[in-house]
Amino acid sequence: MTYKYSILALACLSAFNANANDLDSVERITVYDKQNRVVLESGLATKSNMTLMETPAPVVVVDQELINSQGATNLQDLVRNISGVTQAGNNYGIGDNLVIRGLGANYTYDGMYGGAGLGNTFNPTRSMTNVESVEVLKGPATGLYGMGSAGGVINLIEKKPQFTEKHTVNAELGQWDSYSLGFDSTAALTDNLAYRVNAKTARSEGYRDLKDDRDEIYGALKYVLSDKQDIMISAAYIKDAIAVDSIGHPIRIFNSDSVNGKTAGEVTAADLINDATAKGLQLTDQQRQQLADSLAANDGLTPYTFGHNGIISPMANDNEGEELRFKLTHNYFITDNLFLNQQLQYRNYESSFARQTGAYNYVYWNRKGVINADPRAPLVVDDVLYPFAARRQEYRQVEADEKSWQYFADLRYDFSFAGIDNELLVNANYEDRDIRFKQYSIYDADKIIKNKDGEVTYQGQLPYIFDIRNPNWGEGSFYDYDPLKTSNYNKKVQAWGVGIQHVAYIHDTFTTRVGVAFNRIKQSYEHFGVDARYRASAAEPTPEADTSDSGMTYNLGATYKLSDDISFFVNHSKGRTAYSVLGSVSGTEADRDDAESVSNDIGMRVKAFDDQLLASLVVFDSARTNLEYANPDYEAGVSGPSVPKSFYDGEEQTKGVELDLNADLNEQWKLNVNAVYQDARSFDARKKGVPYVTASSWLSYDAKWFDLAEPLTISAGVQYVDDRSTNSTSFGIPDGYVPSYTVYDAAIQYQTDDWKLQLNLNNLFNKTYYSKAMFLGGMPGEERNAKLTFSYTL
Repeated sequence: MTYKYSILALACLSAFNANANDLDSVERITVYDKQNRVVLESGLATKSNMTLMETPAPVVVVDQELINSQGATNLQDLVRNISGVTQAGNNYGIGDNLVIRGLGANYTYDGMYGGAGLGNTFNPTRSMTNVESVEVLKGPATGLYGMGSAGGVINLIEKKPQFTEKHTVNAELGQWDSYSLGFDSTAALTDNLAYRVNAKTARSEGYRDLKDDRDEIYGALKYVLSDKQDIMISAAYIKDAIAVDSIGHPIRIFNSDSVNGKTAGEVTAADLINDATAKGLQLTDQQRQQLADSLAANDGLTPYTFGHNGIISPMANDNEGEELRFKLTHNYFITDNLFLNQQLQYRNYESSFARQTGAYNYVYWNRKGVINADPRAPLVVDDVLYPFAARRQEYRQVEADEKSWQYFADLRYDFSFAGIDNELLVNANYEDRDIRFKQYSIYDADKIIKNKDGEVTYQGQLPYIFDIRNPNWGEGSFYDYDPLKTSNYNKKVQAWGVGIQHVAYIHDTFTTRVGVAFNRIKQSYEHFGVDARYRASAAEPTPEADTSDSGMTYNLGATYKLSDDISFFVNHSKGRTAYSVLGSVSGTEADRDDAESVSNDIGMRVKAFDDQLLASLVVFDSARTNLEYANPDYEAGVSGPSVPKSFYDGEEQTKGVELDLNADLNEQWKLNVNAVYQDARSFDARKKGVPYVTASSWLSYDAKWFDLAEPLTISAGVQYVDDRSTNSTSFGIPDGYVPSYTVYDAAIQYQTDDWKLQLNLNNLFNKTYYSKAMFLGGMPGEERNAKLTFSYTL
């Protein structure tokens, strides 16, 4: 065995020796370490022990120091630190719905499935309570991590039992009646057994009354069987209730093309003519003037801002989630050169919520040659016009239960041949997801369902919102409004794969990685029946349908080190996954291929300041294929069997360039910078909600002021997010977008050996902005706020 692997083996084996205090360091499945103060290693991309300077793949690591400095309490808070990771264009305010390079993200805890992704409409909001760092691998990684999303892997490294005793209590206090209390305790129970317990309870009324209640507890036991083996059993229980805002501030539906290109700020009552055929709503001259007077300059382009209010009905119940995870991890150094890691995980996540999916404020639209055709028209009731009314409202009550099993086995052999250091990894994985999903819907009076004889079988009962700025809500509960059962099914997805990967370190100059895997994915769908009034053709239960597909995936990459401080890499990877973890498999879809993904990367990494600065620049082209889209020539009830309803060869593609930089320049200055330019396309159209440009920085300075025993750490950050498109083309506003924004944050921290006090100030200049694009609007970002954190370590 070569010197490099001798050192690795000795370090790992010595960790198992009699000095139990050193047992903390053994973690091999997602190995990362700190050399000095900047993270220079990550095992995420290859499940090996290579440095980032050698890794032929785009990887970003956010360490615990940065997480703590920014006061981040959930995954959403960390988006600013990772180039190419942005908010998805529409998650209805439910859970984490992030995208990597405009494509879906796979969430994992230490490499194991962590919920959502693959088209789920329900998913958790992941906290940082039991997370010590976050690693992001961009691009497909099916061979190493099994069924996953095309954009890449967001891997949360959880806190582990330590043999060095440490007990910490912490408390947070912030605006909107926000507070939390938690503790983290770890120690050795015997020479070979250590534990960790981490718990937190948090409550917040939230900005705009978007409350967030969370209780969570994590526990783990680590037992060292011998100087070569250890096992760890861990469990997690999270129960939360998070308010849902599915709409944010909507864009008013005004179509400038319908008035000869005039903007909302230019139009007059004379321009808002009635439909000549009288098929559309006929307004009086006074009502047309009232409609014109209601228009603001940016209507039809950007969200209508009405301050801290929102269209959040009392019937829009919180997303009440309950998650339970159990995991068994086994590490075994069979020989000095041969290492086995196994992980087995069970996860159950239940979710229940009611959300609004529509609140459309129609103003003026010539749609298919008819001006203001009902129900896509301004609301007039008893000859009174309500220019700010919302129509076509739907509320959905969702009940979902997902159970999953996952198993990984990774066997790695390190050897030297012909003067070249090598790593050979053989891996196998299995995953089973079982999702029970039910949905009920209620509608306003615009929803009318008729049977084949023309008889009305359902009439929506919700009251119209007469003014989105000050909504009037119906009385009673969701179930008082005659809900329809609109979804009722069970979806199962099973996947397994085997793979082999070879990594070669050639004379400390070239690193090559070749990985090949075979994967098989089986999907089954059983429809249990819905309300016949909603959809007569799908009312009765149907037999279980299933489909399966298999194929090869691969990862090919190489790194060239021009010097110890400069390296260049290329990467080409292909993955495959279920096309939709919730989609049906019936009819022609049973023969449909799985979705595939591909990524091409060319990158450069640079070290400086005695390894205290690491920067990467990556040019990328990532895509997801085999996507469904509607056949424009298909007409329901008219087209014959030879005319397909959908095609399945659509594509999402993103091209761009990313920059990430982390630096501990000296004992006083620390810096994080990241930026991306990306052009995300879905079926050749700009992808909704994904900005062209994002950029962020966070700078910390340790100031020795006021004769304090320890330095005072002062931090400041700035974040820029470009314009984001909305899903507006089908609503007559093809140019709708959410404006760009820049916000500034700051923090001040004082820490001793035993305690830490930190104040975070967010949105320093009280900028009014939209944090993400919604379906047809924007989610208002938080106003200026402060949070005080205190922790004490025993």
